[in-house]
Amino acid sequence: MAGCAARAPPGSEARLSLAAFLLGALVLALPLLTRAGLQDHTGLALYVAGLSALLLLLYRPPRYQRAVRACFLGFVFGCGVLLSFSQSSGNHFGWYMCSLSLFHYSEYLVTAVNNPKSLSLDSFLLNHSVEYTVAALSSWIEFTLENIFWPELKQITWLSATGLLMVVFGERLRKAAMSTAGSSFNHVVQNEKSETHPLVTSGVYAWFRHPSYVGWFYWSIGTQVVLCNPICGVSYTLTVWCFFRDRTEEEEISLIHFFGDEYLEYKKRVPTGLPFIKGVKVEL
Repeated sequence: MAGCAARAPPGSEARLSLAAFLLGALVLALPLLTRAGLQDHTGLALYVAGLSALLLLLYRPPRYQRAVRACFLGFVFGCGVLLSFSQSSGNHFGWYMCSLSLFHYSEYLVTAVNNPKSLSLDSFLLNHSVEYTVAALSSWIEFTLENIFWPELKQITWLSATGLLMVVFGERLRKAAMSTAGSSFNHVVQNEKSETHPLVTSGVYAWFRHPSYVGWFYWSIGTQVVLCNPICGVSYTLTVWCFFRDRTEEEEISLIHFFGDEYLEYKKRVPTGLPFIKGVKVEL
């Protein structure tokens, strides 16, 4: 996988990414520049130019590639905070920007801390799949069009707040699953069992067999509730349900192969956590 960081000193990749993320988030200081007499677009252009130069000065490949992604996500987060507190009809989109950027950055950060051997540029999940990119673009287009023609639809604060709670719940659950699994967690379904790979059944895994999928399921749907996107809300629900149904069955075939009766007993005791998804059927 590109950009592997397995040989880096312990914790160095986490510190690098956090520093870069915070540099990007300093866009929050933009209002101070405008108060100093600069116009919004001038202040933003100066900030982006200075930030780009600083990253080039501080980092060399492959660290630069990791730093620039973390910095970009921090920048999106900072812009999201600014938009959230604006008086525009798109302030709930700011909530979404914060949710999206934190999700992708924390995927990398938690992997860097808990499973650095599997860390790579792909750990940001920014290039997850073509389908994921199309889904994100579709939600932005729907929000923009509905905000133009039906702006009142985007100002249902209680609905957006409900979506934000779903996002927070899903994000916390997924990261708890990643932390509990530690080095056993991987973004790619494994077809070969590592000698150091135990069956994790404690913590959130005592509640759900697939807590990371449950978290992502509710997080993804929650983002569309935040945006008050009725079309993408329904399509996201159907799409991610089908995706995790297939993904769960694929993963459980490997887990049964790895752990045999131990996993089958665990499977009997603990549900998947995903609505109407029971996992792979086992013929006795």
